[in-house]
Amino acid sequence: MRPFYKMEENNPQENLNKTPSKMSRLAWPKAKYGVILAVIIIIVVNFIYYKDFFLSLFK
Repeated sequence: MRPFYKMEENNPQENLNKTPSKMSRLAWPKAKYGVILAVIIIIVVNFIYYKDFFLSLFK
């Protein structure tokens, strides 16, 4: 059965995933580059923390 009131034409669920207009002009990097950068940062930080262990392997 149809409701007697008129439904709004602009559905708020449509605009949930849209990028804001000011942000849409920016060049966003691909997600895979972020994953690669995160892995490199994790490896570098772990090497800094455990450098004594790694250097002791070569003695």
